[in-house]
Amino acid sequence: MRQFFTLFLLVCIASLNPVMSKAKEKPRMSSPIGEAVQRDNYYPKVKFETNMGNIVVELRRDRAPITVNNFLTYVREKEYDNTLFHRIVADYIVQGGGYDLNMKEKKSNYAIINESGNGLKNDAYTISMARMTNPHSAKRQFFFNMKENDNLNPSRTWGYTVFGEVMEGQEVLDAMAGVAVHVDPDTGLGDSPVEDVILKRVSVIAE
Repeated sequence: MRQFFTLFLLVCIASLNPVMSKAKEKPRMSSPIGEAVQRDNYYPKVKFETNMGNIVVELRRDRAPITVNNFLTYVREKEYDNTLFHRIVADYIVQGGGYDLNMKEKKSNYAIINESGNGLKNDAYTISMARMTNPHSAKRQFFFNMKENDNLNPSRTWGYTVFGEVMEGQEVLDAMAGVAVHVDPDTGLGDSPVEDVILKRVSVIAE
């Protein structure tokens, strides 16, 4: 009886403790909203409209279906509209998708499974998912590779999932990569553009 009471107490504590509950969360493998976007198209295209020009990206649902469908969920829900490219490192990456125009972090959905072993490399003008140290922690932030970033590819450890390639607007990314950056005085984030680089809208291009 005492053992049963102890087990019951531990279950109750775990359900009330957000840290313990969060530790048990598993990354998702499906995104129904994104899956419904051009369901039979393995190479959907999206347009990024920025204050520096437009970028067209072909997504690789054939190689990274979980990542693409997750990304398309945020696109369909207009979650990327009016956000900032908040981190830019010249000759390395242009990162965005996570902060609004007031530099406030936007709410994320669930984390997704890492698909970095899909054969796609972090080459110049590809788009990849940003994540934390945990390999399966990608949610909404993404980045464009500005060179062959071999250090971001999987080796003995997990890499960063490539899920698309820039088809138009490479010159726009080149211009973004050249803007002046600093440490943001409000957030303390480094490599933050001095002048806002804005992602006005992301939309799916009709087949």
